[in-house]
Amino acid sequence: MAGEQSQDKTEQPTGKKLADARQKGNVAQSREIPSVLILSGGVGVLFFAGSWMFGRLTDMMRVIYQRAGTLSMASETMHTLFWEVFLNCLVVLIPLMLVVMTAGVVGNVAQFGFLITGEKLTPNLAKLNPISGLKKLVSLRSLVELAKSIIKLVIISGIAYIVIHRYLDQIPGLMQLSVGNILRFIGQLSFQLCLYTCMVLFLMAVLDFAYTKWQHQQDLKMTKQEVKDEYKQREGDPSIKARIRAVQREMARRRMMEAVPEATVVITNPTHLAVALKYEEGMHAPTVVAKGAGFVAQKIRSIAIENDIPVVENKPLARTIFKSTQIGDFIPADLYRAIAEILAYVYRLKGLVNA
Repeated sequence: MAGEQSQDKTEQPTGKKLADARQKGNVAQSREIPSVLILSGGVGVLFFAGSWMFGRLTDMMRVIYQRAGTLSMASETMHTLFWEVFLNCLVVLIPLMLVVMTAGVVGNVAQFGFLITGEKLTPNLAKLNPISGLKKLVSLRSLVELAKSIIKLVIISGIAYIVIHRYLDQIPGLMQLSVGNILRFIGQLSFQLCLYTCMVLFLMAVLDFAYTKWQHQQDLKMTKQEVKDEYKQREGDPSIKARIRAVQREMARRRMMEAVPEATVVITNPTHLAVALKYEEGMHAPTVVAKGAGFVAQKIRSIAIENDIPVVENKPLARTIFKSTQIGDFIPADLYRAIAEILAYVYRLKGLVNA
């Protein structure tokens, strides 16, 4: 059943799906990128400030040994000594700690941006289910993580072997060197080992991030039904929206019909189209108060006849006004002459009726 469900998820995640996942802290995150940045930052600090750090610690130890014969075991004296040692170690470690913390933050922000969420901190009893834990142990993701760990171990071991093998013939001669030269040799060897390791791990981190992002997209894929449900939730049920539009059209049609008795003239096609115009003294131009085709045109015509509104048949004019105007629009200027003739006819007609 689980296999069938995963096969049904063929649609790419929508923007809302990605946003909801991000809000819950579910983002594409590779642990390798912060790790390699932290390691690189630490190596950089040791390379540029290693001599200063070593010298500071050496001076501190020298002072302690010089004062060893005169130190009192009183609590105040020991408290002062430990406080000085603590402050010196803190000063030495502050650059390293700042670089490591910055590298860790940058490594995560570079992947998914700045994100603060407490969703991951919320207790989840489902995570304590032993059956789910066993499933995770034998899942594809756990096997991939195991393979990555083995590959990293093999690569780092290979780099260590290659680097140490280059200096293997120099190791016996270390016995004839001073302690400072021995430490310098070890430091150079360790720096090369860390440098080559960082270069290889950086390449692996880029590949791991690409895989993690692809896996994240796969995990968030949706079924066609989920996409439809989300669209309905966001845009509303299409059937309901269609019903609302139908009601709105009916209300607009009703308001239009209520405006027909106020029209000055109705121009028809004669039965297929009908356009009701209103013109009063002081208006810029005649206004379209109603128009329609088919049944609506017949309804406009019948209302006009019931309310003694003149109905004038003019097929070209009715067709032109119907296509070029909307309800509430003024008549186009190029139709003023034709409309003026019809209005003159209507006024003469009304004058004969009143007489």
